[in-house]
Amino acid sequence: MPELPEVEALRAFLATHLVGKEIARVLPVAVSVLKTYEPPLSAVEGAQVTAVGRRGKFLDLTTAGPAGELRLLFHLARAGWLRWQDPLPSGPPKPGKGPLALRTALTGGDGFDLTEAGTTKRLAVYVVRDPREVPGVARLGPDPLAEDFGPEEFAALLAGERRQIKGALRDQSLIAGIGNAYSDEILHAAKTSPFKPTQNLTPDEIAALYTAMRTTLHEAVERSHGLAAGKLKAEKKSGLRVHGRTGEPCPVCGDTIREVSFSDSSLQYCPTCQTGGRPLADRRLSRLLK
Repeated sequence: MPELPEVEALRAFLATHLVGKEIARVLPVAVSVLKTYEPPLSAVEGAQVTAVGRRGKFLDLTTAGPAGELRLLFHLARAGWLRWQDPLPSGPPKPGKGPLALRTALTGGDGFDLTEAGTTKRLAVYVVRDPREVPGVARLGPDPLAEDFGPEEFAALLAGERRQIKGALRDQSLIAGIGNAYSDEILHAAKTSPFKPTQNLTPDEIAALYTAMRTTLHEAVERSHGLAAGKLKAEKKSGLRVHGRTGEPCPVCGDTIREVSFSDSSLQYCPTCQTGGRPLADRRLSRLLK
């Protein structure tokens, strides 16, 4: 799933390649991607892209055209991606079983496709006059890289929580932009168990989490800076230290990275670095062994 660093890199890429250009056509290939109908998707055709922003994991394109200022927002969900093409293929895209979900063509002949792999379709596209009309945007918590989001603000957010820290970091209404992969990376850097209850965190542990969060995300953004959209997935995978590396040695201590599996996801951690050497119970595996 694209998370804050990858979406931020896509934002920077699109700001370079898209701002100042005119949208010729927006062609939905999978009808399920379009989540708003008024204004219609066609309202951004003939409009110029004036800015590209990011709101959590949402990409936010500001357009100015015949229908006034409109916002075109994308959420790539778990398996979505953006593919820039110069030039775009000639002829209209054909609906079918492929990954193509939406095509945006510019008047210069270039443009981009939104694709989504797999059978679970959650990629979402919105056309609105105000981003806060999108429910997912309206409920977003603060951006963890915002200049005004300091250690005190982070501590205040956690003060009202009563749940495991892994779930808190992934909650978009608490903190915007962190998903499964980077929450694993942050917790590893902070030497914190993913199952530790937020109410049991000491002030020093909260301070360490804040530093790990900012450092991990900043470093990931820096690694992705200037990369073409097509290279961002590989960069994300190569930069992860524990997530997706079950069975490999921890790069800090050399212990074997372990995994806890859930019905639709898994987390990875280092027992030595994070849990005092104790493996966490893998609930799904435990059920299979009964």
